[in-house]
Amino acid sequence: MLIPDCPELELIDGFYDSIESARLYQRLLHEQNWPDNRYIVAGRQFILPRLQTWHADPGIRYSYSNNLLETRPWTPLLSGIRTQVESCLNFPFNSVLVNLYRTGEDYVGWHSDNEQELGNQPFIASLTLGSERHLHFRHKKSSDLGQLLLPNGSLLVMKPNFQHDWLHSIPIDPDITEGRINLTFRKVIPAGKEPVD
Repeated sequence: MLIPDCPELELIDGFYDSIESARLYQRLLHEQNWPDNRYIVAGRQFILPRLQTWHADPGIRYSYSNNLLETRPWTPLLSGIRTQVESCLNFPFNSVLVNLYRTGEDYVGWHSDNEQELGNQPFIASLTLGSERHLHFRHKKSSDLGQLLLPNGSLLVMKPNFQHDWLHSIPIDPDITEGRINLTFRKVIPAGKEPVD
């Protein structure tokens, strides 16, 4: 389903049914070795308003906001999900960022996934398991606003121009008391391997 307010987004509702989504959510919740959510920038400690892990193929490194993430190997569970996402989209991914929003108090602020490591045409697939949350998006030039509900088991496709033209966020929602796990599959371009336009 294309999003009328933002054609650079496409939502595949029911990528996993409710039973499989619940099973995957519980496995990830209990099998992931979730790290502490404190990190240090320029000698100052910050608390990330969610928990996250980063998994990638050997040799793939990625940072956002100049913070290098600790790369972990793929687990069998994540590899299986990756295969299904790649098969659906006919696109290869080499990494995934796994976020746990423990309640509606966890969030991610306005940003674009436009880090240098993602190349000039970042294509990202975002899987939601658990509580529904709203994705808000805002055009960088026109300031047009929109929002999209991300249901349990849905797969959101972010086409390359989305990162070029839009900011997005998952805002705080105090009415949500249950957790959400989000997997964002990416293709990181190894240093020196950026294709020439």
